Amino acid sequence: MKFDKNDSMFLRQIIMQHYSEPQHKHLTKKPTALSIHQNSESCIDDLHLELIVTDQKIMTACFDGVACAISTASTDIMAQELEGKTIDEGLKIIDNYLAMIFDKPYDETKLNELIAFINTAKQPNRIKCATIGVNGFQTLLLDLLTIK
Repeated sequence: MKFDKNDSMFLRQIIMQHYSEPQHKHLTKKPTALSIHQNSESCIDDLHLELIVTDQKIMTACFDGVACAISTASTDIMAQELEGKTIDEGLKIIDNYLAMIFDKPYDETKLNELIAFINTAKQPNRIKCATIGVNGFQTLLLDLLTIK
């Protein structure tokens, strides 16, 4: 599916859909789940993230907690993008997304709905919101690489 990065209403709809009806907002609480707690000192964002990885493949990516629209939507969309990917593929998705967020070269064709956050670099006060959950998923995946 092609996403129009120039249609601000469409981008806003993506964010609001994932905020109001997040598909990955739940925790498995399985003993095999890798988990991390991410919270912000400067706002309400307080998230618990989980990944279930089997044979180097991300089987489940989910989260729960309280967060603003940007944090909730970016975490939900990233969870959606990570599921079914290998650890390395997941890290590449995250790296590409973070490059966009920090206004560095990135491949927009690989972002899918994450393109909704394309203007975040122009709103520095929203960068933490758009990365708090993503940074947690990245930490969990990087930890897995050091374990193998």
